[in-house]
Amino acid sequence: MTNKIPVLALDGPSGSGKGTIGQLLARRLGWHFLDSGALYRSLGVAAEQAGVDLNDKTALARLALEMSLRFTPREAADTVDVQLNGQEIGDRLRTEASGRRASILAAIPEVRRALLQKQHSFRQPPGLVADGRDMGSTVFPDAILKVYLTATPDVRAERRYKQLKDKGFDVNLRGLFDEIRERDARDAVREVSPLKPAKDACILDTSQLDISGVVERVYGLLQARQRRG
Repeated sequence: MTNKIPVLALDGPSGSGKGTIGQLLARRLGWHFLDSGALYRSLGVAAEQAGVDLNDKTALARLALEMSLRFTPREAADTVDVQLNGQEIGDRLRTEASGRRASILAAIPEVRRALLQKQHSFRQPPGLVADGRDMGSTVFPDAILKVYLTATPDVRAERRYKQLKDKGFDVNLRGLFDEIRERDARDAVREVSPLKPAKDACILDTSQLDISGVVERVYGLLQARQRRG
């Protein structure tokens, strides 16, 4: 039964480090990995390719059900390759425009319902590390451990700036800061699955922690939870 397969749910705002932390933990544990944000970003790309307007909720939900997605973790990097209907689109998902489209799509109830089944399909043995904004509160409420990662907006903007710069994107730090603040506000007040910690989540502020420090903290929490059964 799928509900016997353990899930580590990592939630939090953009730039909190959950994607990088999730991929590193998935490799360490030998578990599968779900980047739920990539689902919404991929749908944005699919809509653009199909000429579907972001206000057409019915067409977007249908497109979400029909699109084929495959995530392939890279061995030597904290990123995953993403194939949409057989086409590699990973680089297109890392732009700020892609993030804005994803935030808009994530606020549409019809789209969230359509993508819920896809997210559940990633729950396979021996376990799943799921990264997103409502993994612990909505998608996997029975997760063995729920961690809500956060950081101050300026720290998150600086992290995102460095990440995009390292990938060769031309970005503006102030623009990233404003975008993060706007997205936080939009995600916090959306009608469906607003951005907030699950009631039983462990909240971890990563502002003063490096990547390895966060990985060790979360790994330790998971080990303790598994020992308690």
